[in-house]
Amino acid sequence: MKTFQKITSMLSSFLMLIALMSFCKPGSETKNNSGSNVIREVQQKPSSNKAKPVKSTYKVTFIELGSVRCIPCQKMKLVMKAIEKKYVGQVNVVFHDVWTDAGKPYGNQYGITAIPTQVFLDESGKEFFRHEGYFPEEELAKVLNQKGVH
Repeated sequence: MKTFQKITSMLSSFLMLIALMSFCKPGSETKNNSGSNVIREVQQKPSSNKAKPVKSTYKVTFIELGSVRCIPCQKMKLVMKAIEKKYVGQVNVVFHDVWTDAGKPYGNQYGITAIPTQVFLDESGKEFFRHEGYFPEEELAKVLNQKGVH
């Protein structure tokens, strides 16, 4: 009986590890069709329908979809803080931990397949750029510059 419990426990741990590994992707891949801002963790629930673009006072909204337990996501936290500090009033930085009940709907809303994922929205709330994986500050700044953020 104890052997069965050990095997069950090990199998459960193994499956959990596989799930975590498949969700956290350390590499990066760029896709030129979305954009969004990140830095503050937002706790409000999104609507179940696709979000309608909303006019913003920011030139760009940078949305980071990740987890506080993901190593590449932890590295992105430093980038988010630097962007928020450097572009005060121009870039709205938002973070959603998609491994929590509060953040999971945002992962679904933005259709993410890996974390971290960065989504960039323009002033009207329309996605203009998307990136998966760690995104260095210098490269991220180039995306912001496309929308007049300097």
